[in-house]
Amino acid sequence: MAHLHDDRFPNETDTYRAARDTLLAAEMELRAKVEEVAALRRTLPLGGALKEDYVLTEGPADLSAGDSEPRTRFSELFEPGKDTLIVYSFMYPEGGNPCPACTSLIDGLDGLAHHITDRVNFAVFAKTPVTDFRAWARSRGWRNVRLLSTHGTTYNADYVTERGGENQIPIINVFKRTDDGIFHTWGSELFYAPAAEG
Repeated sequence: MAHLHDDRFPNETDTYRAARDTLLAAEMELRAKVEEVAALRRTLPLGGALKEDYVLTEGPADLSAGDSEPRTRFSELFEPGKDTLIVYSFMYPEGGNPCPACTSLIDGLDGLAHHITDRVNFAVFAKTPVTDFRAWARSRGWRNVRLLSTHGTTYNADYVTERGGENQIPIINVFKRTDDGIFHTWGSELFYAPAAEG
């Protein structure tokens, strides 16, 4: 295989460079495939209309236990001029424990939230009651992500973020607001697809 660029790192061997060029060619193929998949995602037609305008409970970490629990309709999550809503379903069942991997992800997204919301609406949903979600957020120092509880709604079952009432799945769902209503446009369905052998 021909060298793909002329840059070299100190003291690398020809054997290393040949193996690295083979890997680099595979990485370039993977990048092209990722770009192809992204183009397909952008051409998806609208999915189904939002099943209902769910009434969710807000859970900002800076509210104390004695504060009221503000209710927000799903449709109110769309700010003026932003017609896309990304929802991350945090695995935190009622009476259960918050998912460590979800927690780690939101730890990072909390710092990025103001960049994300420059262009789209973004929210994190959990089924646990809002008081538990709020306490967990406070313990983690989350201040920027919009947290809402789906407790008492059918959102989790409707948008397949759980199976059997408690078996939760960390799904991302994307919704689009149009003049005709709110539509589901994409979900991270690889979680539902069969895994490759091994």
